[in-house]
Amino acid sequence: MKENAAKHYSVPWPVSDDFSDYPTILGVGTATASQKYTQHEVVELFGIEDQRKRAIFTNSAINERGLTLPEQAEHVETQAELIAKHKRQAVTMGAEALKNCLDKIGATIDDIEFLCCVTSTGFLAPGVSALICQHLSIPINCQRLDVVGMGCHAGLNGLNAVSRWSKDNPEKLAILLCVEVCSAAYVMDETIQSTVVNSLFGDGSSAAALMRSKDSELVYAKPKIKKFSSFLLPNSLDVMKYSWDDEHGKFSFYLSKDVPYLIGRQIETIVGKLLDELPVKQSEIDHWIIHSGGKKVIDSIKINLGLSPYDVRHTSSVLGDYGNVSSGSFLFSLERLLAEGVIKSGDKGVMITMGPGVTIESAYIEF
Repeated sequence: MKENAAKHYSVPWPVSDDFSDYPTILGVGTATASQKYTQHEVVELFGIEDQRKRAIFTNSAINERGLTLPEQAEHVETQAELIAKHKRQAVTMGAEALKNCLDKIGATIDDIEFLCCVTSTGFLAPGVSALICQHLSIPINCQRLDVVGMGCHAGLNGLNAVSRWSKDNPEKLAILLCVEVCSAAYVMDETIQSTVVNSLFGDGSSAAALMRSKDSELVYAKPKIKKFSSFLLPNSLDVMKYSWDDEHGKFSFYLSKDVPYLIGRQIETIVGKLLDELPVKQSEIDHWIIHSGGKKVIDSIKINLGLSPYDVRHTSSVLGDYGNVSSGSFLFSLERLLAEGVIKSGDKGVMITMGPGVTIESAYIEF
């Protein structure tokens, strides 16, 4: 492999016509912070007068976001206060999303045998999975996994782990829970960089219930997960990162303006690698479930894959209604697709997430 070649890892499962061989997403539930703000309200709340900075908010294609902000806008939260907010809101939103998911599939807390929690907006030990288990009285022998700090692409990394557990444990219920309190990762200062970050992200949580089951009625016309693929862009570790900021005494997120173009340049190759070894062409994909990374990211993917506005309708509408809710964004889009009533048995789909690294994760699903 050439030194500058992108690293790509593709992990297919044995192809079979028997859907019971594949884990199925039985249902999805979501939740956001109870406080909602329009972009105009955020601009006014923080007294942003610079016209360039105001335009970053108003041109973001975001209408409203759930955010957990201090009662006094001028109060600068310490890192300790941000961690406490992350812990408090992760449990609140996570529990709501999980219960919403269980209600949709007619399951109960006692049915959960595996729980994977994904987050990047705060480090805790015990982690979010233990806190959620205690808060909801999930059985004490429930197996758990915490995926921490991977970023916006981590939802598919977590789904990969949950899918493999489900494949090895048929007829048992597994849960993927993504919880991102993005307002606990904000830095308030006068820079354009912070303005871009603060205009984009929202607080949200999403949960997916998985099972490998032979019950055809249970899994009919629901996503069967058939293949995962990972792609690490070369020489891109510093263009999107979350690291300690000495000046502010807290962690802060850096997002380069080049990210949409880096992703767009590689996305066709990435989808090609995902579908490689499968009897499926890109033109045969019926549904696209893509991370709501931002207007420019969505446009770049859409243009480079030749997708229509209809193809990315849920990705765009989730961005507009919630902002970028990081690792769980793609499940917000999947929830809308499942509720839409357009899916037919045998339909094909691709899920795509992207985040720090720059890493792009993808998965192939069939309904």
